[in-house]
Amino acid sequence: MKLKQLEGSLSRLRQFQSPKVDLEQYLTRPHIASRMLFMAENSFGDIDGKLVADLGCGCGTLGLAASLLGANYVVGLDIDSEALSIAQENFAELELDIDLVQANVTKLPWKGPIVDTVVMNPPFGTRRKGADMDFLSSALKIAETAVYSLHKTSTRELRFDLPALYKFHKKREVDIFVDLWRFTSS
Repeated sequence: MKLKQLEGSLSRLRQFQSPKVDLEQYLTRPHIASRMLFMAENSFGDIDGKLVADLGCGCGTLGLAASLLGANYVVGLDIDSEALSIAQENFAELELDIDLVQANVTKLPWKGPIVDTVVMNPPFGTRRKGADMDFLSSALKIAETAVYSLHKTSTRELRFDLPALYKFHKKREVDIFVDLWRFTSS
């Protein structure tokens, strides 16, 4: 699948109507999600034919991208049942099969690598300091090959366009600068 096709497919997904601020739920926009997964596949071969987990999957954007790029199996995990319902609708709309699990990503009972690749846009840790590192710790425990994760930064690698979602947001939209990190097992 070409990058533009992937971004187009992701742009039709249903997203949060009422995101939960305490969970730091933000949309992973099609532009950044498509590039993240396209790079994971085309630069490293970490998606096609692989077992992929989307931690904190929200509405399923990254998991959907992995499925569209040929992942053998995709599992999405999120603590929020409403987000999982939206993710299920999105997968059904595109006639894709995925397993969705309601779970606290930071307290997974799994031991050792169980998937090839983890993709995630974890909470940035602005509400609960270290939340992103807790997600990363869980991801590194279950990934055999690679973890792809977006993290807030000041190096301005990628721009994460963040629309006003909460009452305390003063601007209609703001760019948050993020880095895309790829972690591999040693």
